[in-house]
Amino acid sequence: MTSLQNLEIFRHRTYLLLGNGRDALFDLMDAVLTTRSVASFVELSLSPVFRREWPSIYEALQDGRPSRQALMKECVRHIPTSEVVVLAGDHTAWSRPYAKTLQDRT
Repeated sequence: MTSLQNLEIFRHRTYLLLGNGRDALFDLMDAVLTTRSVASFVELSLSPVFRREWPSIYEALQDGRPSRQALMKECVRHIPTSEVVVLAGDHTAWSRPYAKTLQDRT
């Protein structure tokens, strides 16, 4: 199975797990992944991969409650076992003024 076929299967299975508002949620995920920096939902709605109007973002987030465990299992299922896995994370400081463990940080 090629990497592209594996990606297509992953995207299809992930789409099925999203539940209500899956079309808008899927577009929203693509917009988040392809937008360099995001300041607002309205900005995400302007992404070329988000094919809906901006109010659908709020409706999808309110209505769609996918299972975290099912999504995690799907992600883990597609981690290649014969290749080196590279995990990347964003270390940008996010303001958390009400977090008990980060009281002195912004």
